Amino acid sequence: MKKRALVSLLLAAGLLAACGAEQVRPLSSDSSSTLSDSAGTESAGSVSAAWTDAEQFTDRDRRTSYDDEDAVRILLQGATAACESENVTVDGGTVTIRAEGTYLLSGTLDDGQIRVDAGENDKLQLVFDGVTVSSSSSAALYIREADKVFVTLAAGSENALSNGGTFVSDGETNVDGAVFSKQDLTCNGEGRLTVTSPGGHGVVCKDDLVLTGGTYTVSAGSHGLDVNDSVRVDGASLSLEAGKDGIHVENEEDESLGYFYLAGGSVSVVSGGDGISASGLVRVSGGDVTVTAGGGHENGPQHTSGGFGGPGRDRVSVSDSDSTESRKAIKADGGLLLDGGTFLLDSADDALHSDGDITVTGGDFTVSSGDDGFHADGTLTVSGGTIRIETSYEGLEGLHVAVSGGDIRLTADDDGVNAAGGTDGSGFGGGFGNDRFGGGRGPGGPTGGTGSSDGSVVISGGTLSVVAYGDGIDSNGSLEITGGDVTVVGPTQGDTATLDFDTTGRITGGRFVGTGGAGMAQTFGDSSQGVVALRVGEQSAGTEIVLSDGGETLLTVSPPLPYAVVILSLPELVKGRTYTVSIGAYTGEFEAS
Repeated sequence: MKKRALVSLLLAAGLLAACGAEQVRPLSSDSSSTLSDSAGTESAGSVSAAWTDAEQFTDRDRRTSYDDEDAVRILLQGATAACESENVTVDGGTVTIRAEGTYLLSGTLDDGQIRVDAGENDKLQLVFDGVTVSSSSSAALYIREADKVFVTLAAGSENALSNGGTFVSDGETNVDGAVFSKQDLTCNGEGRLTVTSPGGHGVVCKDDLVLTGGTYTVSAGSHGLDVNDSVRVDGASLSLEAGKDGIHVENEEDESLGYFYLAGGSVSVVSGGDGISASGLVRVSGGDVTVTAGGGHENGPQHTSGGFGGPGRDRVSVSDSDSTESRKAIKADGGLLLDGGTFLLDSADDALHSDGDITVTGGDFTVSSGDDGFHADGTLTVSGGTIRIETSYEGLEGLHVAVSGGDIRLTADDDGVNAAGGTDGSGFGGGFGNDRFGGGRGPGGPTGGTGSSDGSVVISGGTLSVVAYGDGIDSNGSLEITGGDVTVVGPTQGDTATLDFDTTGRITGGRFVGTGGAGMAQTFGDSSQGVVALRVGEQSAGTEIVLSDGGETLLTVSPPLPYAVVILSLPELVKGRTYTVSIGAYTGEFEAS
């Protein structure tokens, strides 16, 4: 992005000469007065339409009771099984259930299969009470035909379904999961189920997969859960270890499907690929989500452009990464709507990523990312919640970034907040056009990116605390602060700045405290709220800054990084009025612009 030169003004009266050769003097901005209103633009993948639990979970999904006297009992006996019902056939180790009803299963099949092949309108309940089934070459549980199947885990029961590592087609279907369902599948209850599939997926469902109870442990060489239409979780506990994605939901024919919905319970994922990946939308309104994707942030690409990296971060070229596989914690090709829940995310690539919009209205996030903490190709909106981005390349990124609430504290190796045009490519191939790979600072720069000046950052409320080793707030477009409490801490080295905007930067409300480098510094343009912006020489980390008015202290801060620029704005600052600024042992009088 193009940086604007700052006009060097005369040293303000009253400044002590003891400051030495590096004089403290005001900054000024030559930015224009027209502010883009593009932050409100609707983008693809909007998540404004919220779902409800009542729409996602039926009473039947949650029901675990059954009539014990009417239930059909199936006893698994190693190489075969026993059942007296005419609706169940046994052929060696293959048990086929052919009609609607409730079936109570127990025992072990050493190398066999439970198969459901009922009528297309039939609903079946399978109650697992101590079931262990392994299949050397197919699914241990195969639901071929039915309207819907409910698997209920009996209270206190331990159950296991596994494949030996090889899958052989049955002639019409490429069965590739230890659990394979071509129909809607609901799992509930108060027992446990372990699914093991070293050579394929753990659970495959070609329709909707609903989990409203039970504890599930899935280990799979490919995807943990591989589902076409939706995965919906409320009250269940999932622990997934997968060679590829932990949860993969994809529907290529219907954009309204391919979604993930978490209302409650817990999801824990360790994955070689994405933790949770959806071709549609992702909504989380409650529950706990823990993801380690791609080995975590320490296994992510390392960047050489922009910032200089946090303490202890070795910098190597991003091109040194030979992986093109997506390794994000939560990824949605549609939008992300996050209005509750607790998140502990550690990912090699972006922690939370959307090809559309991200909307955060609540939740508690602890994030470590090898690339972006939050990335939206469209609009990233935060109006609530608690966000802690402990490690990232860039903290918050979107074409538009709008913060109106919440408590956000982030650390970034490059930009803390970045508004930029284009699509994400910083992690594994591709260019974003916001100077990710070095080179010039114009739109796209000489690297041939696709950056633009259409982006925007709008902060109207909440608390935002940024420690950035690149730019603190970087907008390929406009920056506007109308409220909230914003603190930006940046380094003094290299091509970095506390504020970096392409078109306009304005503050009309809220509290802003910024420190950083002087080489490419910008400050706010014509604003209705007073701004004190100063070059202060080279100050060491922890050097105290005190802003006062007639003996009344308005602000005291001690930045944790060295700084050469100070930018201060408070609602009580009046343009044209003189204020006292003390930097360490030195004091001067300066006029708010």
